[in-house]
Amino acid sequence: MENKKSHYFYVLLCQDGSFYGGYTTEPERRLTEHNSGTGAKYTRLAKRRPVIMIHTEKFETRSEATKAEAAFKKLTRKQKEQYLKTFH
Repeated sequence: MENKKSHYFYVLLCQDGSFYGGYTTEPERRLTEHNSGTGAKYTRLAKRRPVIMIHTEKFETRSEATKAEAAFKKLTRKQKEQYLKTFH
């Protein structure tokens, strides 16, 4: 029996009010990494931590999840807020 990994696009709300979008196969582990300062360079800055995971989307493939991440990162702040409102 094949054990398929799930792929996630996620959004963090940083302490400084900024958003960070990323990709992972394990959201809980990734959140811990970001909050411990071992995650992405963007969230290593103390002023951005702690971070809260405010959104996750599950995809079947890495390609789909990273495309969602790339699209999110191209949005303006206002567009990101609108995007997140459609889910919450």
